[in-house]
Amino acid sequence: MVAVAKAHPNIALVKYWGKRSEAEMLPDVGSISITVSGMLTTTKLAWDDPEANTDGRDVVIVNGESRPDEVGKVSAWLSRFREHNNISQFARVESINDFPTGAGLASSASGFAALAAAAFADAELSPTREELSRWARRGSVSAARSLHGGFVELFREGDSHATQILAEDEWPLDVHIAITSSLRKDVGSTSGMKTSAERCPYYGAWVESQEADLQTAREAIAAKDFEKLAVITEESCLKMHSVMMATPPGLIYWNAGTLEVVHRVRELRRQGVGVTYTIDAGPQVKVICEPQNSERVKDALNDLKGIERLIHAGLGGDIEVTRQ
Repeated sequence: MVAVAKAHPNIALVKYWGKRSEAEMLPDVGSISITVSGMLTTTKLAWDDPEANTDGRDVVIVNGESRPDEVGKVSAWLSRFREHNNISQFARVESINDFPTGAGLASSASGFAALAAAAFADAELSPTREELSRWARRGSVSAARSLHGGFVELFREGDSHATQILAEDEWPLDVHIAITSSLRKDVGSTSGMKTSAERCPYYGAWVESQEADLQTAREAIAAKDFEKLAVITEESCLKMHSVMMATPPGLIYWNAGTLEVVHRVRELRRQGVGVTYTIDAGPQVKVICEPQNSERVKDALNDLKGIERLIHAGLGGDIEVTRQ
């Protein structure tokens, strides 16, 4: 049997940057995100695959390739999963992203969420949602959020896990994802976070300010107050990137296209349009608006030269798992 898991990436509104434990993949701050449709990771996993068990190693293929960096991360996660669940078999894992990988679009989040769900399903184990979230987090912290649809909070406290705040159909939003570069980023998030925690003079202030930002976002989501959510989303984004840029010698993920989009969104906001932006560890800009403003936002972005392509999405749902 083969387990197939399909997961969407997520976009943090109140950002996560930094770990308090590298070994356990525990975040130094809580975070709140939206899960987005329009992009999908599909992962197939089989524990009893003849090729994997004959060779005595996991077979890991991502987008048709076996990259050493990806194989190492996935195999390390699978080894821990095997040990915890008394599994002796090696696995064959095939994962496909229908969006750019390693380019600041949370492919690791949807990837490890799908991996965790498929691993449990093919082993015929039935974890609680909280347990599954914790296992996904051990691969990529933000993966804990991609198990859920809609608005999701990942808690800092204890053995961090994520829960849904609001379902995707309770407050529909539109997302326009401006791809300004499809290239893999030079500095991965894991490396960047570690360097920020060690060397950025403002890292402590970033951590200390997080709870207030989370509370503001919770209130905005509960009230479905888009303007309040927009303000805190942009503030959190800029604070995180300020920490990155102040990390010697300067961790800069933006490019010229990134700034073009930011300035266009700010112009729309000055015109009274309900729209906001956020940027993860990469050059892509996620532009979020209420559905009634979607066409105007799309038209305003379409003529920007710095955008390679524009992906239109809404809020995505929970992870889906089947066995074949």
